[in-house]
Amino acid sequence: MSSYHDDTLPLQPPIRLPGEATLAAAVRAAPLAEELEPEGDDSEVLAAWAGHCRDRLAADGTLLLELIRMFLTREPHQGEVPETLTALGLVRQEEPYTLSWLGLWVARLMVAATTGQEVPVMGSFADGDAAALLHGLRSYPEAERDEELAGWLKGRDPEEAVAEIAAALATVSPLSRAIGVELLSTQFGDGGRLALSRHLEKRKLGAVIAARTGRTERQPAPDEIAWVLVDMAAALLEFGDEPGQVIESIALGMDAEEQAGTIPILAFGDHPWTGQVLRLFIDHHPDERVSAAARKALRRLRGLADVRG
Repeated sequence: MSSYHDDTLPLQPPIRLPGEATLAAAVRAAPLAEELEPEGDDSEVLAAWAGHCRDRLAADGTLLLELIRMFLTREPHQGEVPETLTALGLVRQEEPYTLSWLGLWVARLMVAATTGQEVPVMGSFADGDAAALLHGLRSYPEAERDEELAGWLKGRDPEEAVAEIAAALATVSPLSRAIGVELLSTQFGDGGRLALSRHLEKRKLGAVIAARTGRTERQPAPDEIAWVLVDMAAALLEFGDEPGQVIESIALGMDAEEQAGTIPILAFGDHPWTGQVLRLFIDHHPDERVSAAARKALRRLRGLADVRG
């Protein structure tokens, strides 16, 4: 649905889901399962039910929007809900209505299909690598983040875990990188902080680490300043902060004239998110001088990209 693009939907917090066996049992107990008689093992039953739910919801935009609304608010619903949602086993039938396990599961699939955002499931990153963990943790509240991290660490050597997270910092997204830096600086004691210190002299990454951890002895080189500014702004964009908040964060207290003079340097930072950050200023900055500077910087960025090949 056009109402739920990933660039307008903030990152969603994790959900808890039972295993396949419990979800498949819920499918077989759903009111419409007399009618459809889902067959096969648990995986086959769930795949068939997912396809059936997608078809029913795609045929009625009101049903889809109601399901997604209940998923996004995560709050009990007072009053009636569409009967089809209860017949599909997606909503518990006692009032106030809440999404069932199946409802959470199907809504997560629909959010992914309509926005591209994969809402994380608690406990699903235990066997993943550090990059997958940091990507998944982007929307976790603190308590759930600690729980997920503890599950990931179980059975891992602590020193190897620190090394793996530190190694992932250079390759993950801006928000994932910010989370990784925070974890290493707060959750792993001296070992985590030492791992960050070892990265300080690396170009770009070291400058971001210094900025995020207050290491004033490591000042960014002139060609790193733009990279740090874009990385900071991109992390906020990735989370889904309001455009005004992102603009304010990168303004650093400068007035519009000063911002217009600073924006051009962003084009030289070679950060993969530079284009998105400049478009934010073009589309949302209230001062035309800054928007014009961002448009000029974006043209320069594209020209530099052509030169670099």
